[in-house]
Amino acid sequence: MSEPLIAGVELGGTKVICVLASGPDDVRDRVSIPTTTPDETLGAVEQVLRRWSGYDALGIASFGPVSLDRTAPTYGFITATTKPGWSNTDVGLRLAGVSGVPFGFDSDVNGAALGEGRWGAARDVADHAYITVGTGVGVGLVLGDAPVAGLTHAELGHIRPVRWAGDDWPGACAFHGACVEGLVSGTAIRARTGIPAQDLPPDHPAWDGVAHTLAQLCHMLVLTGIPRRIVMGGGVMVGTPHLFPAIREKLTASLGGYVSASGLLPIADYIVPAALGGMAGPLGAVELGRRALR
Repeated sequence: MSEPLIAGVELGGTKVICVLASGPDDVRDRVSIPTTTPDETLGAVEQVLRRWSGYDALGIASFGPVSLDRTAPTYGFITATTKPGWSNTDVGLRLAGVSGVPFGFDSDVNGAALGEGRWGAARDVADHAYITVGTGVGVGLVLGDAPVAGLTHAELGHIRPVRWAGDDWPGACAFHGACVEGLVSGTAIRARTGIPAQDLPPDHPAWDGVAHTLAQLCHMLVLTGIPRRIVMGGGVMVGTPHLFPAIREKLTASLGGYVSASGLLPIADYIVPAALGGMAGPLGAVELGRRALR
């Protein structure tokens, strides 16, 4: 039996990626749209969805925070976000109304986590975390092959980490200053150094602070007892392989031997790069659509 054809929409803070696919080996079309105003951006996505035909379901993975309570009148909305003009924007129901097929909706990072769980670096474990470090920082948690959500989805990119010794930079987050996102996102790295992350030399001292802060985030995730693996992706992580050894070393030092679970070792198999690269989010949206057919 052939896999269902899904329209997947990954709505990011910088761009939207729309894919028509059944999986990573069957991508029929891929369209990139700049994220500008809600009406301009969502209108362009609607045009793509109308042009496509014959898909079985729609999956939407959106930057957030987003409302995931299906009983709430704001289900499918972006709520209070740092993206100017996007707070209280209906994304899910608006896009679902184009074709009327079943649709799945979740945060962009939960979508990417599901994509890596089905086709990527976590496909052999049922419980994992996906950290994206790009324009912002987000964490998707998957437990028993399902995204973790309660009152809302996780917003662990905004926890306040133990600071790098001697570092008193106030951070770049409009809400929390020196939270994880405010210290290590691509936005924060550029604000601190004046250099885009992708152009920052591997020996630049700012990377030590980035690795320390991300290790603090991983420390917290380990102590939740959930992830059997932590997958890391996003624009800052892709193309910076030197970060992974530093994060693993600083995480090991931070844990201090407290957690003895065998699954943590070797640490190189526990903290891993995203296998799907820049397609983790779009394919995660495809997985959300696939699950909507269940």
